[in-house]
Amino acid sequence: MRVLVVMNFGADPAAPQRGRWVIDQVEALREGGLEVDLFSFRPGVDQYLPATRKIRQVLKEEEYDLVHAHYGLAGWCAQLAGAAPLVVTFHGTDVRHRIVGPMSRLLTRRIALVAGASKALFEEEAGRPGLPLSEGRSAVLPCGADLCRFSRVDRKVARRILGLDPDEPFLFFPADPERPEKRFDRAKQLADAADAKLVCGGGIEPDRMPLWMNAANAVLVTSNYEGFGLACLEAMACDVPVLSTPVGIAPHALRGLDRNLCADFQPELWSEFASKLVSEADPRTDGRPRAEALSARRMADRVVMAYRDLLAGGADKALSNSANSGGARVSGVDLGNDGVS
Repeated sequence: MRVLVVMNFGADPAAPQRGRWVIDQVEALREGGLEVDLFSFRPGVDQYLPATRKIRQVLKEEEYDLVHAHYGLAGWCAQLAGAAPLVVTFHGTDVRHRIVGPMSRLLTRRIALVAGASKALFEEEAGRPGLPLSEGRSAVLPCGADLCRFSRVDRKVARRILGLDPDEPFLFFPADPERPEKRFDRAKQLADAADAKLVCGGGIEPDRMPLWMNAANAVLVTSNYEGFGLACLEAMACDVPVLSTPVGIAPHALRGLDRNLCADFQPELWSEFASKLVSEADPRTDGRPRAEALSARRMADRVVMAYRDLLAGGADKALSNSANSGGARVSGVDLGNDGVS
């Protein structure tokens, strides 16, 4: 099977980690035997028309079984370039944004398969509408955590490599503090209340991110919303505790897991929980088994299943929707019952 993947959310010096999750999925698909070409372009209003032209040219010169775009605006470029069949995975901001969100929902009417990075993207969240659950054309296709990069490292070793004080506790906010939906203000309020240092991950190189997570006493996900919430799984793969709002994958991934918190942001509750973790020299949790269930490799297998069903005509099958189970299926790809929620 030959696939063209299109994305416009690549890394730059200010955000070297951005878009890495798509690249991880592409690499996992290649390891699984698919022939995958990646077309990536920079975000920006002035980039969409040139990108559409280039994609159209690529499609004239090369033959692909299907095209898979990540993010709504990249999906529009692929659709306008004539990509068919076209799969689009929506990741969060492209669904919740006040301008891009309506454009993404319009795009869902024109593509072969509507994919969300999590079940949450098909639902209303924080007062913002989700994707329409299109009959016979919907699936949940996360990118998953790269467990080859994210694994447990001795905390003192991680701190020594990073040149940190071996005994100074700190909390890690893995997002760009400039993104308002990530709610850096909450993370700072929490760190101040817990009397802990706060480190932000917006400009950290991808290869260094596992070290920073292992060096931290806990990872903070304080977002208003997440399409999937990969940082939560990456921290779990390192056995590092997570404090998260109930967004993206967090409610499923953290449910019942000792030394982790998944709850609406309440300063008193969160600061009390964080203070206990900060007071310990090496707080850890048994998170890796949960992360393994949602690894990049396993999620790539899920994507291949969706591809095969689509090419076999699976997208024309009726979508079953059970109010009792909360699950919906398209061509064997479950929207909720397997825990990807």
